[in-house]
Amino acid sequence: MANAETVTGLLIEVAYSPAAGVVNRVELCLPAGSTVADAVCSAFPGLALEGLVPGVWGKQRALSDTLRDQDRVEIYRPLRVDPKEARRQRYQSHRAKAKP
Repeated sequence: MANAETVTGLLIEVAYSPAAGVVNRVELCLPAGSTVADAVCSAFPGLALEGLVPGVWGKQRALSDTLRDQDRVEIYRPLRVDPKEARRQRYQSHRAKAKP
């Protein structure tokens, strides 16, 4: 009996957040042996691959890594503020509001 992956291809989801609060998700059916770069180019054709930081299920991967059925490809964008610094700023603003 044939493997479902060879008959129908790979079912892949690609998620990209170009800005805070905006998430674009695309579901694709790609042929077996497809790479992360293939998925990104198919989902978002105008997106430049240079400088992208992709991952699969929350773990960073190279654009040349092959995909498996039901993988979720994620495209990460750089942080705007260091998380520790953001926490300090929130703490200081809460502390300033609490003072009479």
